[in-house]
Amino acid sequence: MTETKVYFTDLRTTFKENLPAKLIRLVTEAGLEQVIAPRNLVALKLHFGEKGNTAFIRPLLVRPLVERLKELKTLPFLTDANTLYAGTRGNSVAHLDTAVQNGFAPSVVNAPLIIADGLRGASHSRVKIDQEYIQTAYIGKDIVEADCLISMAHFKGHELSGFGGTLKNLGMGCASRKGKLAQHSDLSPKVKAKKCEGCGACGEHCAQNAISLEDGKAVIDPEKCVGCGECILICPNGAIDVQWNADIALFQKKMAEYTLAVLKGKSQKALFLNFLTDISPACDCYPHSDAPIVPDIGILASRDPVAIDQAAVDLINKQAALPGSSLSRHTAPGEDKFRGVYPKIDWSVQLAHAETIGIGHRDYTLVAI
Repeated sequence: MTETKVYFTDLRTTFKENLPAKLIRLVTEAGLEQVIAPRNLVALKLHFGEKGNTAFIRPLLVRPLVERLKELKTLPFLTDANTLYAGTRGNSVAHLDTAVQNGFAPSVVNAPLIIADGLRGASHSRVKIDQEYIQTAYIGKDIVEADCLISMAHFKGHELSGFGGTLKNLGMGCASRKGKLAQHSDLSPKVKAKKCEGCGACGEHCAQNAISLEDGKAVIDPEKCVGCGECILICPNGAIDVQWNADIALFQKKMAEYTLAVLKGKSQKALFLNFLTDISPACDCYPHSDAPIVPDIGILASRDPVAIDQAAVDLINKQAALPGSSLSRHTAPGEDKFRGVYPKIDWSVQLAHAETIGIGHRDYTLVAI
């Protein structure tokens, strides 16, 4: 089995080298200049954080990478895709507004912000992969059309995948609304009859004519529904929601297959970073951040998306839990912190499936700089 390198820096700094400078040394060692070329359009895939969340990557740690990419004559832009749920990032207008309020203004990060799947999350490219669960993936169009992809993932816990790192930042984060729905559910969205006021807005916006009003309530025809999820965003009363898939292992495998789709044609044009800072127990999609479960550790970089997630979870599990966090079990060094937070979720499924379908390798060599 092939063993790949994962580069690591801790957060120690001196007056001779601050953290932004150390970050640039890290990505240089990991092969930044091998994955880009002059005039390339470089997508920096981030999570801008939901409004009220505070654990996402600091914008001031994004700007040094942007400036280095510009020095190398590329054209970098910051990007994410709209969310499936109707939060503060469900459409491009709200998403960009949230990003700016969270500190990612172009004047701060020195790069434009582009929401990859368009105004309402319907701008996608179909990527054929013919895998066990996903045959055609729906990926944000601007990510597919970019020449290079750099993933900057905040590593944290997640209520469906155990943890969220590079694989989730790519597989879930780059999917359009239709792609996100395909990963979360095999079913059409559902109408909460008690909340539905029969306004008809969902039906007016449904391109498939899959929604009608019956007895003053919206009804979705699953035979006509194509799973775009736009009705979830359109409903002014929050009466339409995802029928979440209860099969956690299936969700993780679909997410891994979507990662394969995101990287199709970019396997030699991609670099991955995991930020092991403010390691919160839940996703940055929540409008709050609970206390970190372990101390800040450092930053990882690699050209292997599977190895970097495996290295991140290994480093976190070596730590002792922080007192006062939500972690009440598996708190000792060497114990599985994410199984401590989510005891019923086997996070290894995403890594094992990603390795099986050829995305990367779980064996790695950690190289400290």
